[in-house]
Amino acid sequence: MNKINTIVRKEWAEVFKNRMVIFTVAFLPLLMTALPLGIIYGTRSTSSGSPANTSSELSSEATQSMCPSGLSSGDCMQVFLISEFMMLFMLIPVAIPVTIAAYSIVGEKTTRSLEPLLATPITTVELLIGKSLAAVIPAVVATYGAFGIFALGSWIIVANKTLLTALLDARWLIAIFIVGPLMAIMAVSFALMISSRVNDPRVAEQVSMVVIVPVLAGFFGQVAGLFVLNKEIISIVALIMLVLDAMLVYLTTRVFQREQILTRWK
Repeated sequence: MNKINTIVRKEWAEVFKNRMVIFTVAFLPLLMTALPLGIIYGTRSTSSGSPANTSSELSSEATQSMCPSGLSSGDCMQVFLISEFMMLFMLIPVAIPVTIAAYSIVGEKTTRSLEPLLATPITTVELLIGKSLAAVIPAVVATYGAFGIFALGSWIIVANKTLLTALLDARWLIAIFIVGPLMAIMAVSFALMISSRVNDPRVAEQVSMVVIVPVLAGFFGQVAGLFVLNKEIISIVALIMLVLDAMLVYLTTRVFQREQILTRWK
């Protein structure tokens, strides 16, 4: 554990000198929190009236299941609008670790610290765990912090506690506390594989950002009405992510051949 802790501290000391990393870690969670809170505040005047006559957009069984009985059509509209931002929240545990991990290996070459690092008695597994934790921990902390601010802001803005419960239901909890960390691990594993195979930090970061595409596709698919993210779908996504993470972690350890990396980059 001492070797892993050393790698984590070393990574943080280097990456947080980068203003782009600091900007991503600080600004992205604030933006993803401010958008849904702004919608809740802007539409609070619609949270009145009787629970009847929802729009056709809200009439599907899947959408209605997000809206407990007793809420007005305006309340249901708020729940529906806020649920659209769940996928955007998932950008936090993907974008932040990619920014950090993409530079992780290839950055060692640019600073000429790769050869001494790989020549140390630290094992490949310990090295990858340390670099992965250095990227995953800030992403998970930022995700949980952003959700905490969102939950607190919702509690302050929303007077109807039934509506508050609907806004912060099991879908959000599964997405934030289970799917979020799993997505961070996926993003880090993919970024480490790319970082270990390229020679340019900019190429590593640009290629690694491909992992954001499925999140954006899910967001636009939900906005287009192709599906509604309910508890069942989120749970299935969590299981898929668990299997995918196991595969990516295995591939990362297989792809990372320290002897070949040293030989190719000398």
